Amino acid sequence: MKIIVCVSLVPDSTTKVKVSDTKISIDDSGVSYVLNPFDEYAVEEAVQLKEKNGGEVIAISYGTEKSKEAIKKAFQMGADKGILIKTDSNDFDSFTVAKNLADVLKEQNADIIFFGKQSIDFDGLLVPNMVGELLDLPSINVVVKLDIQDNKVIAETEIEGGKEIVEANMPVIIGTQKGLNEPRYPNLKSIMASKSKPIEEKEPTYSGNRTVVSVMNLPPTKSQGKIFEEGVENVSELVRLLREEAKVI
Repeated sequence: MKIIVCVSLVPDSTTKVKVSDTKISIDDSGVSYVLNPFDEYAVEEAVQLKEKNGGEVIAISYGTEKSKEAIKKAFQMGADKGILIKTDSNDFDSFTVAKNLADVLKEQNADIIFFGKQSIDFDGLLVPNMVGELLDLPSINVVVKLDIQDNKVIAETEIEGGKEIVEANMPVIIGTQKGLNEPRYPNLKSIMASKSKPIEEKEPTYSGNRTVVSVMNLPPTKSQGKIFEEGVENVSELVRLLREEAKVI
């Protein structure tokens, strides 16, 4: 079985983000990067599938040279090979990522392609379904349970207010959600083995963004809250503040 998992490198969620002087990107200085957390579930599911059915797991990423770190983390978790679609610019949107991934995936003839449901930087929930559309493959996102029987997948997905069961024939694209599995922690043996695994570099095939970042700002700083300690005697003042300052009534 040929299994592909698409991974991305994102700023650590604990990083204090600053907007750069250009006002259209973040300031990279002091930012630490990690494998996208939702991609960890994708890698784990891919590796478990390989352990159960045999085959190989190929980790693919689109990005700059540092995106190799995402592929290396996938290696440490059990992926066998890597492909980096290498760009020199951080100026790309979701469609550019999807188009470049789709052009490489088209050559791979994978049985199943895993993504995290979204990346925590773009946070668009777009790329898995875009790739599915570009490749004319069924795409199932926000998957919390997956069963593969012969050439068919049965996936349980989260929807607003509940869950649904979706069936599709392989090849298929799966977007993973927290709860699908428990990502493994790499041990020393897997970390050492990952150092010798190959990463192939490919040139991008597309660079025409469909969207443009006009301006980027941090959310406004929250003002200090007010505490009323005199009970019903403060009701009129509370109402005044809600009307005149908070403007919620």
